Amino acid sequence: MQLTFKRHQSDADKIARVIFAETCGQSLRVVEALASMIANGARAHNQSPIDFVMKSNLFESLDKKSTRHDLLNVNPSARTFQMCLRVTDRMLKNCLEDCCFGATKFHRTEFNPDWSIARGYILEMDGLFFYL
Repeated sequence: MQLTFKRHQSDADKIARVIFAETCGQSLRVVEALASMIANGARAHNQSPIDFVMKSNLFESLDKKSTRHDLLNVNPSARTFQMCLRVTDRMLKNCLEDCCFGATKFHRTEFNPDWSIARGYILEMDGLFFYL
């Protein structure tokens, strides 16, 4: 899954756009949980959060064929995107508590990836399943 972001976009902006595209900013709880999962995954794989997002193949919105891909182009002044950006900023400053119990993977209810079949999820929130 690849996406080319504009050069001037910060890592926070890029990550916030992915979080928005995956959650539609439907609640602060789920935005914080997904940001926490990104931080956990980055630590577990010894990567920066932006590298984890871009290389993990967990984020369907990064696939140009996905219906969620267009959500990456959210208006930066949209209130729900601004919420995602604030949460991402907190996560990047290590000021966000782990809201997903150490999860390092996730998927939405409409998908059941192969890696999730033999695992039990540890948290379900607003249509997202989180896994260790």
